[in-house]
Amino acid sequence: MYQAIQPLRSSTLPLRHLNYHVNHWGPEESPLPALVLLHGWMDVGASYQFTVDALRQQRLILAPDWRGFGQTSRLQADHYVFADYLADLDMLLDHYAPGQAVDLVGHSMGGNVAMMYAGVRPERIRRLVNLEGFGLPATRPSQAPTRFAQWIDEIKQLHQGEKSLKTYDDAHGVAQRLMKTNPRLTQDKADWLAQHWAKPNAQGQWEILGDPAHKVTSAQLFRVDEVLALYARITAPVLAVEASGDSLGQWWKGRYSLAEYHERLTHVPDCRIAVVQDAGHMLHHDQPEAVARLIEDFLA
Repeated sequence: MYQAIQPLRSSTLPLRHLNYHVNHWGPEESPLPALVLLHGWMDVGASYQFTVDALRQQRLILAPDWRGFGQTSRLQADHYVFADYLADLDMLLDHYAPGQAVDLVGHSMGGNVAMMYAGVRPERIRRLVNLEGFGLPATRPSQAPTRFAQWIDEIKQLHQGEKSLKTYDDAHGVAQRLMKTNPRLTQDKADWLAQHWAKPNAQGQWEILGDPAHKVTSAQLFRVDEVLALYARITAPVLAVEASGDSLGQWWKGRYSLAEYHERLTHVPDCRIAVVQDAGHMLHHDQPEAVARLIEDFLA
C-alpha cells in the first residue's frame, strides 16, 4: 500500500447543523497563508494526499470533506443545493483562517466551488488553482419545466432505493472499482484511497462515503451568465489546470467543449492555463508531482 510522507491529521467542526470533518497536513503555524484543498463530487479531502506529499514547502494545508461526503455528516434531507458549498467554505475559512486571505485549490466540483466563491468573497483568496473545474453546459430558461420534473422524479427514485450506491465485499473491491474508473491509478494508491473512500457497514460490506442524495440532479439550471458575473469579480490570480486526456470532451460528447470553457475563462481578470500530460480527470492521482509543481510555482 502507498506510504504517506506527510502525516494526515483531522478535526471535526460543528458547522451549520453538521459535523464537518477537515483533513490537516503540515505545521499549524507558518508564515505562509493556509492552503485549502477542495475535493470533487464523490471524492474525499484525503484524496489530495499524493499531491500534498509532493509539495516542498511546509505550510498549513486543510482539505474538508464536503457535506455528505467522507466523514462529514449527511443532511437530514433528500437533496443537496450547490450554494451551500459556498456558505460552508466561508464559515470554514472564518474558523481556520480568520481575517486571512488563503490560497485555494479545487478539483472538479471543488474547482467550480472555488471559482464561484472567489467571485463572491474576492478578498478571502490570495491565489486560486482550478483543477478541471469546468462548470456545466449552458442551459436555456425553456429547460426549466423538464428540469423540475426530472428533479421530482429522481427524489422519488431515491426514496424507492433506486439511487443507492453499490457496496463491495472488502477494501480490495473498492480499490478495483477505483482502478476501473481511472486506469492510470496504480494498485498501491488505489489500496490507500479505498481506506478513505469507503468503510464497512454493520453487515461487513464496504460502503462508499457519499450520500446517495448527491446523485439527485439539481433543480436549478446552470446559468452561464451568472457564473461569468462571478468570474469577473475574481481579483486573485487564477491558474486553470487541465489534463491532456480532455475529460470534458469525453464526458459531454459535443454538448460542451474545451474551447467553450476557455472562452469563459477570458472573463477572469487574471487567468492562465496549464496542461498536465499523461493524465485524466483525476490528475492529482495520475501525476501528483506535476500537479504539485504547478501549484507550488504558481503560489510562489
